[in-house]
Amino acid sequence: MRILLAEDDSLLGDGLQSGLRQHGFQVDWVRTGDAAERELRSGAYAAAVLDLGLPLKDGLDVLSALRAQGLRTPVLVLTARDAVPDRVRGLDLGADDYVVKPVDLHELAARLRALVRRSHGQPQEVLKVQDIELDPAAHTVLKAGQPVSLPSREFDLLHALMLNAGRVLSREQLEQHLYSWGREVESNAVEVHVHHLRRKLGADRIHTVRGVGYTLLREAPAC
Repeated sequence: MRILLAEDDSLLGDGLQSGLRQHGFQVDWVRTGDAAERELRSGAYAAAVLDLGLPLKDGLDVLSALRAQGLRTPVLVLTARDAVPDRVRGLDLGADDYVVKPVDLHELAARLRALVRRSHGQPQEVLKVQDIELDPAAHTVLKAGQPVSLPSREFDLLHALMLNAGRVLSREQLEQHLYSWGREVESNAVEVHVHHLRRKLGADRIHTVRGVGYTLLREAPAC
């Protein structure tokens, strides 16, 4: 799951990026408000962690501008501004959650998972499609009740497909979900990961829409 971190404090930003990566997130880190707005406009992120006291453009101004443009990416505001009027203003401008520093990394990761889950209409932490169950927090996958071992890229790809079950995702969309900045992407990386998932979960689970992309079928195909 790829997220954007907008934080100008180098020590805190480094700690948050490292900690969130340990929780399974792909994290891109920017240090200014204008960079945050530019990156979020791309639509490449499942969620964002946004500091308010950013240089060049305040976080609330970034949030307001993005919501005015119709961007629906979930945004968690992480800030030292703990006064109630600040929290109210942030939420009214379109923040999906508001956390005051310092924050426990386990809580931050859980809040981000919840934001992404709700943005896809998923009320439960554990995702279930056909006989496949995926737990993002525990990083586990079950098929018909039996554990399936997946490396991180395959897990992230399956997570994206399950969040969007029934929808077709293009290769570009899946690459954006899987890879943060600076990660070299082979031209056939998504195809290789899909091939491995089909081998482990069943060839008929992930459907190819030629010229468009891939979708995880909500219901098993009729025999």
